[in-house]
Amino acid sequence: MSSISRRSFLQRSAVAAATFTIAPSTILGKSHGYQAPSDKLNVAVVGPAGRSGSQLNSAAAAGENIVALCDTDWARAGRTFAQFSNAKRYYDWRSMFDEMGRSIDAVAVGTPDHTHAIIASTAITLGKHVYCEKPLTHSVYESRLLTKLAEKHKVATQMGNQGASNEGVRQICDWIAAGEIGDVTKVECATNRPIWPQGLNPLPKEGNFVPSTLHWDQWIGPAKMVPYVTEYYSPFAWRGWWAFGTGALGDMACHIMHPVFKALKLGYPTKVQGSSTALLADCAPVSQRVKYTFPARTQFNTNKVKYPEVEVHWTDGGVLMPFPKGWPDGKVLDSGLEGPVIFHGTKDTLICGCYGRNPWLLSGRTPNSPKTQREVPTPPAGQPLPTAAPAADDPFAAFNEGGTNENRARAVRIDPHCYDWLRACKESPENRVQTTSYFGEAGPFNEMVVMGVLAVRLQGLSRELLWDGPNMQFTNIGDSDEIRWIESLGVGGGNMRRNQTEPMNAKATAQELIKHTYRNGWSLPAMP
Repeated sequence: MSSISRRSFLQRSAVAAATFTIAPSTILGKSHGYQAPSDKLNVAVVGPAGRSGSQLNSAAAAGENIVALCDTDWARAGRTFAQFSNAKRYYDWRSMFDEMGRSIDAVAVGTPDHTHAIIASTAITLGKHVYCEKPLTHSVYESRLLTKLAEKHKVATQMGNQGASNEGVRQICDWIAAGEIGDVTKVECATNRPIWPQGLNPLPKEGNFVPSTLHWDQWIGPAKMVPYVTEYYSPFAWRGWWAFGTGALGDMACHIMHPVFKALKLGYPTKVQGSSTALLADCAPVSQRVKYTFPARTQFNTNKVKYPEVEVHWTDGGVLMPFPKGWPDGKVLDSGLEGPVIFHGTKDTLICGCYGRNPWLLSGRTPNSPKTQREVPTPPAGQPLPTAAPAADDPFAAFNEGGTNENRARAVRIDPHCYDWLRACKESPENRVQTTSYFGEAGPFNEMVVMGVLAVRLQGLSRELLWDGPNMQFTNIGDSDEIRWIESLGVGGGNMRRNQTEPMNAKATAQELIKHTYRNGWSLPAMP
């Protein structure tokens, strides 16, 4: 008998199953809750105590094999380790790949932003399918790298902006493609984030003792080593620190701006401008504003709609956009003000909430437009998950489906966005239907998102920055231009002192923000 790899067998089985027209699920016993072992993926999860907990539960509820769990914080991951006791445990994902690379089919990555790219790129070069949480990466270069690697290695990918698989995004795309609001020339986006500390002075240069259950060197990964300070970085407050997170923009724009990017068929912006409250060197500001300008996309024009130059505006920190003319009195922009979006068209105004949810037109119309988007399959009922004692003292239980009865009930629900990825993992590259946020789309989109971070951090140049997207560089920063950031703010009533850094070469600083220098011992694969 000729040899055949396990991955090839899965792909061929998926293709063969797809050719059946007479109840293949019943024949295979799936309608009775049975899934043949050959149909299962071997899934590894990096960061199961954090956002990857959702993918872990969805994959397990879908009947896949959970073979490895990797987390740098073994105390926080303890409940998950106990729940999936058959999975091998790691604190270093490199060791996991060294030991189990041959038996892993797919990897879910839900670590802090600064380690997304190095884990995901390594997995892709090993031929693994990858689900990576948002933002896809910490920098523009990393996004471009993942886009190209995924294309080269032909793996199934998905970024964790779950709204991409929901009905709201599809409805927005349909209405705009049908010309229901006319040509869009301006979009406004906002959010109530951050809900974690930002605008903070630098942390003490001397930290605390690192808990024995936290592997700090692996948590820092490719970033510059800093002392561990209790409750300031791990497990959640890292989002506000530039070295590890991307602030409110990186956290929420992948959810909020996705329907904008997709429906308007955006690519690289050509101009970007940022401003904010006090811009510190180490910590993201309390509130910020970004304006992107995208060129006309005339290649997509139809007899129903045109795609002219468009401005996309972003604000965070709870600063919202003005109500458009004709706004109904008392109507809330978005539930919880998580992420309202307003599309200003030449015929009508389209409003939606975070994740593209509940889109509606200011005119009050509800058009029945032709469908332009693929419907994401509804997952089956989830299989029961292994049980473990609830982590009642975990304040972040909502982020890993633990703690409360409500969250534990959600855990057995298979997330459609994750299910779409699991489906794609089992299809051959030649027959694969791309997921709703595959890296070929999510990569360029994420470049747009982190471009906003660049605009904010380079606001001291006092100009609108011109961006050359294909070459990943600004074209109007001079060799001698300099910028400064605020090193620390005065503390105490009436103390308005702002201690600034020494002047920095702006061009070199911009290049470092576009493509980070990794710590010794950590490196990315080469750009294809």
